[in-house]
Amino acid sequence: MLNFTFHNPTRIHFGKNQIREITQEIPKGSRVLIIYGGGSVKKTGLLDKVKAVLKDYQVSEFSGIEPNPAYDTLMRCVDQIHMEKCDFLLAMGGGSVIDGTKFIAAAAFYEGEPWEILKTFGSNIKKALPFGVVLTLPATGSEMNNGAVITRHSEKAKLPFFSPHVYPLFSVLDPILSYTLPRKQIGNGVVDAFVHVMEQYLTYPVSGHVQDRFSEGLLLTLIEQGPKALSDPENYDVRADIMLCATLALNGLIGSGVPQDWATHMIGHEITVLYGLDHAQTLAIVLPAMLTIRKNAKREKLLQYADRVWDIKIKDEEKRMDMAIEKTREFFHTMELKTRLSDYEIPREGIEAIIVQLQEHGMVQLGEKQDVDPDMCRKVLELCY
Repeated sequence: MLNFTFHNPTRIHFGKNQIREITQEIPKGSRVLIIYGGGSVKKTGLLDKVKAVLKDYQVSEFSGIEPNPAYDTLMRCVDQIHMEKCDFLLAMGGGSVIDGTKFIAAAAFYEGEPWEILKTFGSNIKKALPFGVVLTLPATGSEMNNGAVITRHSEKAKLPFFSPHVYPLFSVLDPILSYTLPRKQIGNGVVDAFVHVMEQYLTYPVSGHVQDRFSEGLLLTLIEQGPKALSDPENYDVRADIMLCATLALNGLIGSGVPQDWATHMIGHEITVLYGLDHAQTLAIVLPAMLTIRKNAKREKLLQYADRVWDIKIKDEEKRMDMAIEKTREFFHTMELKTRLSDYEIPREGIEAIIVQLQEHGMVQLGEKQDVDPDMCRKVLELCY
């Protein structure tokens, strides 16, 4: 096992009616800005419930955070914060709203052009506004980590950043709030969480037995409960399992002391910014091809994955790995996600545009051993057709 330091300061309030706990977390007298997306929190009545809980606070709103939150939109929110002198933020939504709020929290204090936060991957963040989360879409794990991904369309860039200053102070995880999600968002969320685990688990062995078993448990739970969420969307126990899996998939625990990959994610980001696919859609396309191209480099863990997660016991190791990759693809199909670039009518000529984007953003040594170069990325993308 590799050396590591693990610290996660986010307090989780999990379960029914936990919204009432937010008044124990937000300092009295705070000027609270509620940040949300396209308005589903209004339609479901959640916004009114939260405002009722915050009746003793000064509360204002900012809406319109997009999927793949846009830099220009987020900067308008920063302007509102300065104008209204807000000193606490409350993100209500899924990963995009939470990611956007993290950037807003940091940009509100940033001296200089806030785009530098993305260009330096967050290393220059000195402080950020405090914020909490009311989660409605379990998927990204952003409710309990210090990372975010922001899109700037004028730069054709979708870039991540990380900082210890942007951990949420608290997150409310009430599975009931996910009941009204469309089928597409349920599938996206399960696949997103699944691939988050895979990026940390399916690398190479370092005797991280505890991390492996945690990861395998999360994968097995998602495989078991994901289809049930599609067929029985108001099953509380199923929704609770998925919500907790998504949070644990990327709160830093399973990735501590083990190598991590993330090449699939970096390629996926470029597909999203160029062609507008949902984040999870890109992951479902890229991961099976990535595992196939890098089958030998990931051999030991891929065989372990085949055995422990998919119960594939045959002696032929090559066939066992191939079957595990195909099972993964089939699971994505079960969650109603497509797994080929051609399924979205993206032309083969688009491969070179994606490679150029990766190079422009410095993504030229990806993977757990930094050996996923542009040529290998090209091979992966060619296999995505």
